[in-house]
Amino acid sequence: MEIFDNIRTNMEEQEEKYLAPYAMKSEGTKGRKYQEEDHPYRSSFQRDRDRIIHSTAFRRLEYKTQVFVNHEGDHYRTRLTHTIEVAQISRSLSRALKLNEDLTEAIALAHDLGHTPFGHSGEETLNEIMKSHGGFEHNRQSLRVVDLLEERYPEFPGLNLTYEVREGIIKHETTYDKPVPAEFNPKFCPTLECQVVNLADEIAYSAHDIDDGLRSQVLSEEELSEVDLWRMTIEQIEKKYKNLPSHHKYIQVVRMIINQEVTDAIQETTKRLNKYQIKSIDEVRSSGEHILSFSPDLKKLNSQLKMLLFNKMYRHYRMIRMADKAKRIITQLFEVYLSNPDQLPPHTRKNFKETEKMQVICDYIAGMTDRFALQEYKKLFDPFERV
Repeated sequence: MEIFDNIRTNMEEQEEKYLAPYAMKSEGTKGRKYQEEDHPYRSSFQRDRDRIIHSTAFRRLEYKTQVFVNHEGDHYRTRLTHTIEVAQISRSLSRALKLNEDLTEAIALAHDLGHTPFGHSGEETLNEIMKSHGGFEHNRQSLRVVDLLEERYPEFPGLNLTYEVREGIIKHETTYDKPVPAEFNPKFCPTLECQVVNLADEIAYSAHDIDDGLRSQVLSEEELSEVDLWRMTIEQIEKKYKNLPSHHKYIQVVRMIINQEVTDAIQETTKRLNKYQIKSIDEVRSSGEHILSFSPDLKKLNSQLKMLLFNKMYRHYRMIRMADKAKRIITQLFEVYLSNPDQLPPHTRKNFKETEKMQVICDYIAGMTDRFALQEYKKLFDPFERV
């Protein structure tokens, strides 16, 4: 092991030398719930990233819905491809701002581990079913996955991730968020690395929902022309490229929108860091508001785009049909398992000893992929399907 003796130490020294003073350094981690020896040639956050990638929950993201259910087409985003795109954008932002890329990447790769099958309609259905048992929210479920549900190590439950990655998971901000547990001090802002993932998530889903919407013909170019951000970008593309085929033009628009938003976020955040004279991680946490931000002009443009996506895409009749179908599938699966838990597999039933029945069933369904949920539904309700 002599060859490895100084590798991790050298990494930590390089972080101290090259990262910004307000970046979260590996050496400054608050550590793990269950004490472990440091790895000889990986930092704490690199180790977390690797544990997340090798988890069962991460692999399941391949067959979980982003907007379109997996069987509708091979080229639409899934939770996995979305997660990879968020991680890529997050690393670009972190590198430009001299933040800790390893921490950012770990948070990005874990931020959707708790999502249900069938996207937000699945989450809303489980939340309704569980309303008298604490409800359901995907950030809390993501934390539950990495803290308890993953079974990979004999020494402890879950993945035993560092405090900072776990905090980044629970403080990932979306429209669907619920209060943050006291363990993570809701009064304190999260690290800038966590804030990067929040912004990268917004950049990824807005730009790529345009791509998937056009590809599926749920959105039209005429509808998108009502949005200033689209109109400004398409004008630049058409000025630069003459007679470009539509599918190439749309790809260039998505690329340019992502680039514009990442550039804007870097410029605006740099201004805010200078304005508030942020010099340390403690000043980040006590700042009272998120430092990572788009400029006011881009916020307005994004708000307009989100409104159109909500009205024209997420409320499209095909999306409504799938959401309603998802609600029926998840509700009926839950009812069947609850009325006769012996229909659950043995490795799931054994958890009844430690956790109430409703929570065990909720965990089981939340962990399903779209494909598995559809197969399970057929097995349970189709009399001609083999069980």
